Amino acid sequence: MNAADVNLYLVGFMGTGKTTVGRAVSPRLGFPCLDSDQEIERTTGKTIPEIFATEGEAEFRRLERAYITDGHPSSRVIVACGGGLVVQPGMRELLHERGVVICLHASFETILARVGRQGNRPLLDVADKEDRVRQLYAEREPIYKRAGTVILTDSRPLREVVAHVIRVWQREAADFVRKKGSG
Repeated sequence: MNAADVNLYLVGFMGTGKTTVGRAVSPRLGFPCLDSDQEIERTTGKTIPEIFATEGEAEFRRLERAYITDGHPSSRVIVACGGGLVVQPGMRELLHERGVVICLHASFETILARVGRQGNRPLLDVADKEDRVRQLYAEREPIYKRAGTVILTDSRPLREVVAHVIRVWQREAADFVRKKGSG
């Protein structure tokens, strides 16, 4: 595999900009950007809230794993991963076997402002959304920080975040190919 063909996986907490950044990086790399949640909705014919309500979170997590294992191209694609995808046991390792993993990060306040405007997040379908975000953020933050190179998205122009993501991807894609060649 050539370094220019290595997949890019964007992970991080909800509201950190994974899909927005992925879509902005897409034309620069010439890769399509696929949002794992949107792809799961497309293939199942159900929204994420419907899957959670009718089949439960465990089934949704199974669908996420299946998507990463078999549901997308093995090269030349950007995947904006759902916020909880990398938190599941073994998923961080699975992503690293398939490409470069970059974790987008934002402050709690930024995340709360971003997700507060959206109603399509079943884990936030609670009375005290702020408390739930705070709880999930505290639980997941250590995992995200170990998932891949961390890039902050707070108070930065999108073009700057995109340039940073591309620089990291280029460096780590070369490392990925070297490791695959020697492994």
